[in-house]
Order: sequence, then structure tokens, then C-alpha cells
Amino acid sequence: MPDGSKVEKYTFKNGNRMEVSILSYGGIIQSIVVPDQSGELADIALGFDKLEDYLKPNPFFGAIIGRYGNRIAQGRFTLNGRAYQIPINDGVNALHGGPEGFDKKLWAASSIQASNWIGVELAYRSPDGEMGFPGNLSVKVRYTLNEENELRIHYSAATDQETIFNPTNHTYFNLAGAGSGTVLDEIAWIDADRFTPVGPGLIPTGELQPVVGTPLNFTKPIPIGAHIQANDAQLRYAEPNQGGYDHNWILNHPGDLAAMATRFTDPKSGRTVEMYTTEPGVQFYSGNFLNGKLKGKQGRTYAHWGGFTLEAQHYPDSPNHPHFPRTELAPGETYSQTTIYKFP
Repeated sequence: MPDGSKVEKYTFKNGNRMEVSILSYGGIIQSIVVPDQSGELADIALGFDKLEDYLKPNPFFGAIIGRYGNRIAQGRFTLNGRAYQIPINDGVNALHGGPEGFDKKLWAASSIQASNWIGVELAYRSPDGEMGFPGNLSVKVRYTLNEENELRIHYSAATDQETIFNPTNHTYFNLAGAGSGTVLDEIAWIDADRFTPVGPGLIPTGELQPVVGTPLNFTKPIPIGAHIQANDAQLRYAEPNQGGYDHNWILNHPGDLAAMATRFTDPKSGRTVEMYTTEPGVQFYSGNFLNGKLKGKQGRTYAHWGGFTLEAQHYPDSPNHPHFPRTELAPGETYSQTTIYKFP
């Protein structure tokens, strides 16, 4: 790091030749290597080969997001009658915890292992007032890999003062291999009958809208690109020039880790990622702001729509919408969330 701090990289693999690398900087998933249906290996996570590229502005490749994943309108919320201001870093709004969120922190890391999994535990203490959030918050994130090709992320946290907390992971997937063009042909399924529509700035209106009759309907498997350029205001809010997805889907089985929430498949390679989560929502983002100029691993350029994210989460701007699932965390409570990315 610029101050001389050392960043550690942890790599673990299973008997199926799946391999995952995690950085202690930002808790970043640097790589996910999985075989295709013919056994050919490819790294399907967008990112960089060198630490210095992660230290430059980038679209949150692979990082732990916090304290608050997604957007807070104008960076403002009220808690127990007191107003708080998060520094804005996305137009007039605060995104992913502000300009110095968890993605830019150095986490303490240690190897962990059991009989049927291997992984790394990351720890970070976010002090009271960091990025405007109240309370000293102690956070742990565990990444583990098992023989079922499940990359499990478990988050836990405790605070000494009531605060809000909504962490997630921001890995970009391209199941054909990172840098292999767009993801528009990849087949998407999301187990969600409703979504939270947005206005300008991608802030939820507060409505819970059915997906039926909209281009956000992924209740049956369909290519990501099938309707991405439809004449629809929601797609233009996400990507004004060509359309895109950057929305929160309301999962049909919130809190049920056994229920598959999403399934995305690359038809050519056969690689698939399934997501299971205890969270009530998922932000599916289609890489709208990848501009075709950013060079990633192995010097490959990441195309517009060159990756997608599946960010398990509570809804965006929840503190300003009392009818959304609560994101408050109080002293004495233990925050717990588990999200699994499985590569069958």
C-alpha cells in the first residue's frame, strides 16, 4: 500500500479444480477459476492482476461493499430523530458507503479450514463517524469454498450504537471468461415476481412493482440482452444511451438459504452460477458503465455489458422508506448474513 502496509492474497481450491483468490485489501474476490462443460478452465471474475490497479478508481471489482451497499438518497437518513449525512459520491447520492467504503479498507486476514471446506476470515473495525455512519462497528466476513463448488460468504457484525448496515459483494461475472466480450447471450433467471422501480439517480420510488409486462421479468430463463434495449424508462435510468439493468429484485423466498434466488448460464461454455442468500433482495447490474476502455486481467479489455453482478442485499435507500425491510442494527444484536455463489 502507499503507506507501506502489506496486502495479502489467499488462494484456495477444491478437488474439482475450482480456485478462488481473495485479497485482504477491500476483501476483494480477485479471481474465480472454474471448468466449463469440456473441462477447460477460465477465470470468470472481472478484475486486475496488480494491486496498484485496485488502488485506482475502478467499478468496485470483487469488493466487500459497506457500510451500506447501494444508494442512499442525497446521502441522508434519520435514525432515532437524528439526521446523518454520508458523503455523496454518485451524483447527488451516496453509493456503496461513500467514497471511502469497505472496498478501500485493509482487512485483517487469517486462514480458516474444516474437514469439508477451506477459506479465509477477514475482520475490520469501522470507527464511529466513519463516512458519517454512527457507532463503532466490528465486522467479520468469511469466504469459504467446499467440494460442492460453493463459494460461501458469511457476514457478521456488532455495534455499540444504533446504526444502519447493509453489506454485499460486488463481483462481476462473465461466465465465458473475464474479458470474453459481453454477457448479453448469457441466460438469466431471477426468482422474483416484483422489483423496486427507480427514478433518476436510481433511487427507489418506494413502489413494489410486479415484473410481469416489463423488461425486468426474469421469472423464466431468458438472455440478458433479450430486452435490454427496450423502450422503457427503467432501463434508461440505468443506462441512458443504450439501456441496461441496475435494479433491486424482491426475492420470492427472503431469508431462505435453501431456495435458489438466481441462476445464470453461459450457453456456449455451460458454466453456471447459482445464488442462494438470506437477504430479501438482489441487485442485478449488467455492467452498463464498463466503457470498453478499461483493461483488466491479462491485458483484456472489459466490454460495455462485459460483466454482471448479483449483489445480495436489503433494498436501496431503505432507511428512507419505512415499509422496506429494516437495515438498523442495535447494540446487543448480531448482524448475520450468508450468500452462496454455487458453480454446478
